[in-house]
Amino acid sequence: MTAEVPMDSAGTAPQVRGRVLFVLLMQCLVVLACVGATTAIAAAVQERSIRTATSERVLGVARSLAALDQVRSAVVLPLAQATAELQPLADLVAEASGVDYVVITDADGIRITHPTEAERGKPVSTDPSGVLAGETFLGTETGTLGPTLRAKVPVRDGDRVIGAASVGILESEIAADFTAALSGLIPWVIGSVLVGCLASAALTSLVRRRVRRLEAHSRELQSQRRVASALREQTHEFHTRLHVIRGLVAEGDDDGALAYIADLVPVTTTTEVAVDVGDPRLRALLEATGSELVARAGRLEIDEHTSVPRAILDDDDLLVVANLCRNAAEAAHGVVRVLVQAGDGHVHIEVADDGPGVAPELLGRIFERGVSTKDGNGARGVGLDLVRRIVGGRDGTIDVGTSALGGALFVVDVPAATGTRRR
Repeated sequence: MTAEVPMDSAGTAPQVRGRVLFVLLMQCLVVLACVGATTAIAAAVQERSIRTATSERVLGVARSLAALDQVRSAVVLPLAQATAELQPLADLVAEASGVDYVVITDADGIRITHPTEAERGKPVSTDPSGVLAGETFLGTETGTLGPTLRAKVPVRDGDRVIGAASVGILESEIAADFTAALSGLIPWVIGSVLVGCLASAALTSLVRRRVRRLEAHSRELQSQRRVASALREQTHEFHTRLHVIRGLVAEGDDDGALAYIADLVPVTTTTEVAVDVGDPRLRALLEATGSELVARAGRLEIDEHTSVPRAILDDDDLLVVANLCRNAAEAAHGVVRVLVQAGDGHVHIEVADDGPGVAPELLGRIFERGVSTKDGNGARGVGLDLVRRIVGGRDGTIDVGTSALGGALFVVDVPAATGTRRR
């Protein structure tokens, strides 16, 4: 037996999967956009921090160099003597501070020191007038080594400017530092994107499961409302027909009542119950079930031990027998066997068939509403659910097994109906 899965012909499942994938894609795009924006901001902050730190470093080195007594006393010496005294100092400062060059000039802007020997004794390549006028410069300029972030500080002897100290770091070095910092950030960015996408997928899956449950509950509720509406209409119609039948019987028109019933439900009784079941209502029910089976080229077998005195079974008992017999008749290949025994405050019912039986994976769910072995929609899987509720309400038991006929066997044991429950 298999459980039915509601599915419309338009392919609801692929559409739902498509919507879920679209939502997941949009969430991943949002995660990617957020992480990308955050990364861009972090990169900008990192670049600004590197540039700020570099600017403070070159400015600090230039100021310290300009404040040295050795520098102030040497810049006024003849060029060759000044270079001999200050170039070793400039090389030492450059190496210790990690800058690319240290240039010291005299009051005319002539280089006293320079990393390249050929440039010593030549005028500086950029305009020195501002710094020689006593201004401090901090910015990027292009010199003999290329674009550099440099600081220029005047060297003073009291209030008089006697030279300048220029310290710089190549822009290519700053870019390399930024690239290294960005490379260390990239693994975290990739990890953030992966974690965000996985979290989005998990959230989407959780939400989808809850939505599916709500959709299933909604479909079940709609189905129950349709069934309830149909039952109300049928009940009203049934009551009307019962009033007609009652009127015909009250007038003594038995033939008219039978003809009216035959018009409503054509009855062809082709099965006679040979066993004396005692209760005429059960006899009529079994004869009708037997007729249905004969119409399907099958037969109904009544166990010889069937014994039901009058006024013991109530409508619920008959409803259990009817639903089990109908379920067996639909599943059987040809034979349904019924045993009903009542007495001593107890009702025992066995219904067996020669059909395929109950699949092991459905044994725990066969009595759930909507679970059925037949093709159909939500209208299937109702009879056994009704049997379960009736038996449970009577504190009875119901067991499912394999019959001697090779199909399913349903065994019900319930207390007999009390006087207030008989109808």
